[in-house]
Amino acid sequence: MDPNQKPVTNPYQLGQVLLIDKPLGWSSFQVVNKIRWLIKQEYGLKKIKVGHAGTLDPLASGLLIICTGKETKNIHVYQAQEKEYTGTITLGATTPSYDLETEIDNRFPLNDITEELLLKTTVQFTGDIMQKPPIYSAIKKDGKRLYELARAGETTEIKERQVNVQAFELTQIKLPKVDFRIACSKGTYIRSMAHDYGKALNNGGHLSALRRTAIGNYRVENAINLEEFEADFKNIGS
Repeated sequence: MDPNQKPVTNPYQLGQVLLIDKPLGWSSFQVVNKIRWLIKQEYGLKKIKVGHAGTLDPLASGLLIICTGKETKNIHVYQAQEKEYTGTITLGATTPSYDLETEIDNRFPLNDITEELLLKTTVQFTGDIMQKPPIYSAIKKDGKRLYELARAGETTEIKERQVNVQAFELTQIKLPKVDFRIACSKGTYIRSMAHDYGKALNNGGHLSALRRTAIGNYRVENAINLEEFEADFKNIGS
């Protein structure tokens, strides 16, 4: 070993769980790459295992659990835990991606949408429900990501899957926007819920804002942003 090389037995190789508040515009993969690069630079490493426990889309912010070193073996444990989200569904319009990644393709009048109907319809989306993942998702089919097929203009059949929604609460109604809190199982697509909720109202809807606030007992209030991590990451977990 090079005598000038920094010790490789550091907290990140031994295993750390980092709570990161992912910013808008960043993919989960970009956050992982940034943290991996910082650790490698600081400790003079050629490689280190870094992974995340559950993807957040670039248009979403909030809690991202990052595991390093030996702790990457436990990523599946964090992935399996209940997730909590807050966000906004915009009614009266749909998009192919079910969110703001694509342009509006259909519009609907809001004349028949009442607060009573909105609250009543949330009941359909609690408990065990069936949903189709969005065509613009990272799920693979025949070796290709669904979003790759969608962007190429290809159509493909997507199978429904069962997920569990422990809570679907409306926190503010200000049409066409409806704010919500959702607690759900692994594998639940909030974009699909927004789309299906609009459909259940005999209308249309898409996800216009999303923030993950919790994974199991881990809360976004206890997370740090990337700038804070870069400034003092050597002290995390030490």
